[in-house]
Amino acid sequence: MRPGSSGRRAAGMGAVVLAAATGLAACSSQPDGTGASSAGASQAAGGGTYTIWDPYPQFDDSSDWVKLLTQCGTQAGVTVKRTGYDTTDLTNKALLAAQQGNSPDVLIVDNPVVSTLAEAGVLTTTEENNLDVASIEPNLLAAGQLGGKTYGVPIGANTLALYYNKDVLKKAGVDADAVKDWASLTAALEKVKAAGKKGITFAGIGTEEGSFQFLPWFWGAGANLTKLDSPEGVSALSLWADWVKKGYAPTSVINNTQTTSWQEFATGDFAFGENGTWQLANAKKTGFDYGIIPIPAKDGGTAPAPTGGEFVSIPVQSDTARYATSQKLVTCLTSTDNSLTTTTTLSYIAPTEAVQAKQVEQNAELKVWVEAVKAAKGRTSDNLGTKYPKISEPMWKAMQAAMSGSQSPQEALTAAQATAASATQ
Repeated sequence: MRPGSSGRRAAGMGAVVLAAATGLAACSSQPDGTGASSAGASQAAGGGTYTIWDPYPQFDDSSDWVKLLTQCGTQAGVTVKRTGYDTTDLTNKALLAAQQGNSPDVLIVDNPVVSTLAEAGVLTTTEENNLDVASIEPNLLAAGQLGGKTYGVPIGANTLALYYNKDVLKKAGVDADAVKDWASLTAALEKVKAAGKKGITFAGIGTEEGSFQFLPWFWGAGANLTKLDSPEGVSALSLWADWVKKGYAPTSVINNTQTTSWQEFATGDFAFGENGTWQLANAKKTGFDYGIIPIPAKDGGTAPAPTGGEFVSIPVQSDTARYATSQKLVTCLTSTDNSLTTTTTLSYIAPTEAVQAKQVEQNAELKVWVEAVKAAKGRTSDNLGTKYPKISEPMWKAMQAAMSGSQSPQEALTAAQATAASATQ
């Protein structure tokens, strides 16, 4: 069906609210924005007011972000009315607005939510609206694809890497550059513990944040989300469980969020902390020298870490004449000229190689993050779409069981696979 069809908008809408929380892992939430706005679908095309909803309530009208939205509206010959919502709130409001035939003209949502909205018939495809995605890195674009179709343009990405405390490693006789695989990382943790310091902290909480932080190790072992209890998957969970058992990671990781995990690393007692680009500003405030290395895959190389970041999409409208202007707005927001400003403002790595190179030119510290993003993978990639949350939950429950010692990694993941398989049939 073409966009604008009432059948497309209604398809599955009532049933699909499940992945709303999956975007919380990659980005720290801010307080809710104030003041909702209607989509204004009755506005005449080629002028008037166009609405944009985004998950950045922390930015007010004086911010570079909102100034860019206004500028793009001016270039398109329209007035932009923008509303920022908390990530989870935005997903629910987008589903409700689509039910009511009152969607915004442009919707910016966290990448795991794209497949939920696409399956519900909320979004148009890039092909339908002639949005050019040829220069976008394929692994980033994949997070917004379902059934061979692409439902938006990534505005940028963040992901995970390992921060390390240079002083702690030096005193333990560890060279961070020598950490290339799991064996060398575990050996480093052993030396750090022997030197009287703490090894590694991460977020292993029983929520999507825990799954988000476990995935680089899971994927880095060569495991696939469709088979949680594979030997590769078991080896990844065994790594974490063994670290906790041997005291290389504190028992607090079982309940750690990415925020509390960062707070532990910021004490200066830990050698390593798994966290994301969004902590770069805080890293500069720690008072100690730090470095960053990619999360190593089991046998070497950079592990595929999950991507965070949003897609700029065009929701289905009953007035299809509005799409031409919406396309101009999306093209402006994601253009090469504006991408450097946008990704700097949002603390993201750009989705195109050309702008990534400019980012590294301006800040050499971003090189490791560009490498991590190039190796990264969308949680809903491999055409998992809305199956992902049904797999992620039993996975994080298995993590909890294994790290607490209530089940072996094999037992925990065997149970998780049975639950996931039943839920995704």
